[in-house]
Amino acid sequence: MGDWFTREIADTGRLRLFCFLVAFIGGFLFIRFSVRMIRRQVRWWPGNVTPGGQHIHHVVFGLVFMCVGGVSGLVVQDGSSGLAVAAAAVFGVGMALVLDEFALVLHLEDVYWSEQGRLSVEVVFITIALCGLLLLGLKPLGVNDVAGDGLWVIVAVIVFDLCVAVVALLKGKLWTGLIGVFVGVVAIVGAVRLARPDSPWARRRYPPGSRKERRAVVRERRYRRPVQRFGDRLSDVIAGRPSISAGTGGADEDGSRRGRTR
Repeated sequence: MGDWFTREIADTGRLRLFCFLVAFIGGFLFIRFSVRMIRRQVRWWPGNVTPGGQHIHHVVFGLVFMCVGGVSGLVVQDGSSGLAVAAAAVFGVGMALVLDEFALVLHLEDVYWSEQGRLSVEVVFITIALCGLLLLGLKPLGVNDVAGDGLWVIVAVIVFDLCVAVVALLKGKLWTGLIGVFVGVVAIVGAVRLARPDSPWARRRYPPGSRKERRAVVRERRYRRPVQRFGDRLSDVIAGRPSISAGTGGADEDGSRRGRTR
């Protein structure tokens, strides 16, 4: 295992990425454990940070960690040094804290324990998947496959892969489109198959009542929804089940209702 790590991670210049990903996953698991303890009002676990009665969300601490880790990483010259690895880890923890409240930042409302808050967990899962592909040595847009084949071949492959990935995303296939950036055949499959019925592609190109719209709705009900339910259950196991409906107010990490803040 040590030889594999040295050969595949350290010697290939991916040590900082590895430490970032490990710290990112650890930071996410820790903060989710923390907010679930706060939600259950466990006596032995510290509560929300509320100096002067103002609830400080952990996205604020994440921004501080990202600033410290990011700037420190720019200053360190040796990418394989302990300081570079530490900076990458600090940045990873900060990014985990920020993305864990991605939905809050997007909506400018505390939707952490609402259905809308699931978006944060999905963004974290996507980030882990994409970083994992990078850690495996995959390069985006097929660069690995055409390296050394000439400039125009490389440009053509990049443009083609980018186009099919964008089409897959426009068809509402987020995972397919993003993974397809690294694995072109995945993006091609997503681009040629039917769009999801609520996607921008379907709204623009599938007229109401058309055959394609009906097929898209049937496919969504038959295939997509079971996968979505499985993903929601997995998210609930890891991150906790939402319990608050979205509305004009939000909730602190302990689940208590409060007014909207800016």
